[in-house]
Amino acid sequence: MTKDDQIPFEAALVARTEPIEALLRQLLGDRPLSGEIERPQRLMEAMRHGVLNGGKRLRPFLVMESAALFSADGEAALRVAAALECVHCYSLIHDDLPAMDDDDLRRGQPTVHKAFDEATAILAGDALLALAFDIIADEATMLPAERRAALVLALARAAGAGGMVGGQMLDLEAERIRPDEAGIIRLQAMKTGALIRFACEAGAILAGAAAADRERLAEFGSAIGLAFQLADDLLDLTADAHQMGKATGKDAAAGKATLVALHGANWARDQLQGLVGQAHALLHPYGEDAVLLKQAAKFVAARNS
Repeated sequence: MTKDDQIPFEAALVARTEPIEALLRQLLGDRPLSGEIERPQRLMEAMRHGVLNGGKRLRPFLVMESAALFSADGEAALRVAAALECVHCYSLIHDDLPAMDDDDLRRGQPTVHKAFDEATAILAGDALLALAFDIIADEATMLPAERRAALVLALARAAGAGGMVGGQMLDLEAERIRPDEAGIIRLQAMKTGALIRFACEAGAILAGAAAADRERLAEFGSAIGLAFQLADDLLDLTADAHQMGKATGKDAAAGKATLVALHGANWARDQLQGLVGQAHALLHPYGEDAVLLKQAAKFVAARNS
């Protein structure tokens, strides 16, 4: 990635992040919504700690840019993007727990169970997952009911037993029974790739685009999801904790099976270039309208934190 084509993307990423941050702060306020009884203060503080703690907001960016590709409603896309970020942050809170990856740092700050306690961290994650579906289903997400339902279904499938949560289960099992290459790819496509795939597909769903467009954007998401995990595995091997904002070297220490461990860093870098090319080819029919999504693919593959 050259400096010249990195700067416009990073500026766009920041520009998309600002309204996401504002909406997340609003959604995580202390005032109960209609139908709620009370929002316990400690729970809300823990939820805000797990969400409003920095982060690139890449998944929300992908939702909003994929929606813009089809001229979908921007405010509706913003709410779907916020919902997805709630799911992502819930997964990080639970992933950091002692029973899972047992991490003390996330984005350079104490993890939720360290800043509060394990029980509060579990409940904060539970509440964020529920809030995500609340956001999409709410009539404030001004889409036809059938599109909101389609988004709820797609996100549930991406986040659940056949997606992210199932991938986390496979990851835990991989500490006991080392998977082969196909097993590693399947694990990573579920644990990391499923939410990124949803982020890209969501724009087509929001817009009511044709099934072929929805599938093309989903395939694009799958390609950059695999690239994201490959880059993450490389960074776990080569970066330091300050650079990453979390502990590094844990995969190797735990003997976890990764494609980088299987084939080496040079192979992984070659694969990353191939995945970027594949992602760009999938977006070819959209021409210049897809330039930021193409840059996102490069960003994912070349990131250093």
